[in-house]
Amino acid sequence: MLFGPPSAVRRASFFIVCACALVSSACAGRGVFKPEFEYEEELYLALDGSATLNVNASVASLVALRGVALDPNPRARIDRAAVRALFEGPGVDVSKVSLSRREGRRFVHVSIQVMDVRRLALRAPFAWSSYRLDRQGDVIEFRQVVGRSAGKQVDAGWTGQEIVAFRMHLPSEIPFHNSPTGVQRGNILEWQQPLVERLNSTPLDVQVQLEPESILYTTLLLFGSTVVAAAIAFALLIWWVVRRGRHGEMAESQS
Repeated sequence: MLFGPPSAVRRASFFIVCACALVSSACAGRGVFKPEFEYEEELYLALDGSATLNVNASVASLVALRGVALDPNPRARIDRAAVRALFEGPGVDVSKVSLSRREGRRFVHVSIQVMDVRRLALRAPFAWSSYRLDRQGDVIEFRQVVGRSAGKQVDAGWTGQEIVAFRMHLPSEIPFHNSPTGVQRGNILEWQQPLVERLNSTPLDVQVQLEPESILYTTLLLFGSTVVAAAIAFALLIWWVVRRGRHGEMAESQS
């Protein structure tokens, strides 16, 4: 545990914020996965450092960018167990692997659970990134620097318009970030890069500062305080009405 509210509330906050972000994205017509992205990492970060990471990528991009041992031929059979083995390791669990096809290319969709986001760098598909998560004064600082790609040549029929994206769903207020698109609905930040630049290993520097308490935790605290205040006010009102009634009865009996 790194920091944040009590573990039970923190977990509830994390999953509810994630669910709200997913619903928000779907309502905005975006969906969980943008079809135009050739490679996407979508990170749901909790304040204790644990995270869920969804990777949505064409097999061709995984081969070209990460040098994985998969066949980029769109007619090739994709072994889900082999895909799982690429991402899974100590402290990194794969909860789901699915496949799809678009524009004549095969895509994989992998959902990963990790207890410490910094452990992702120990897995080969994410070794191009360095991760930092530290408490600095009154904020939590997260930084991911995406560096050198495998740069393998793959004949995938790319047009040069393909995009790579790194997206974050965050559980608390964001005092600072360097996302060029700003904070999106659902407390989402996004960084995009042309696939050509990522193939050429143009660095991408993701920087975020977070408040140490989740939005849901703060909301629950405020809601609880409001309920308590309302209950006290209601109790005082009842006491006042009863007291006034007694005084009225006493006045009538004396008259």
